Amino acid sequence: MRDRKPWLLVVGLTLTWLLLAAQVSLTQLLLGMAVALLMVFRFRPVRPVQPRLRRPASAFRLLGRVTLDILRSNYNVARIVLGLTGGREIRPGFVDIPLKLRDPHGLATLSAIVTSTPGTVWANLSEDGSTLTLHVLDLTENQHWIDTIKQRYESLLMEIFE
Repeated sequence: MRDRKPWLLVVGLTLTWLLLAAQVSLTQLLLGMAVALLMVFRFRPVRPVQPRLRRPASAFRLLGRVTLDILRSNYNVARIVLGLTGGREIRPGFVDIPLKLRDPHGLATLSAIVTSTPGTVWANLSEDGSTLTLHVLDLTENQHWIDTIKQRYESLLMEIFE
């Protein structure tokens, strides 16, 4: 088995560094790259499972979906916060979603997606990893959320990681 170098992770961490620094300069770029390289290669031996991207192109489709869903969700949550619901009662609640996804990197990505989408929070993952409990700000129909997670996110995450 060949030794894979996680250059995509180095690039991602460097870009994250630049975003957090809120400025793009040669100094920040070099510092971000140094920190990213140090983190990736120094911590690599202690990671129990190395990520494998099976279909990187699917990651771009997932990114597009997540971006649209976050924008849509921001709009919907803003309407709720501003009281623009037309008198409709807002019903927060929990929904259990059965999962087939087992890869820890895929699950971590799913948790980041769910938590970064306004109006939803990853509340629990069952001990055996087969059920995700999701808290939804405005839960109108359980099946809608089950279908959304499974069809929009889980299926692509399984393509990417499993």
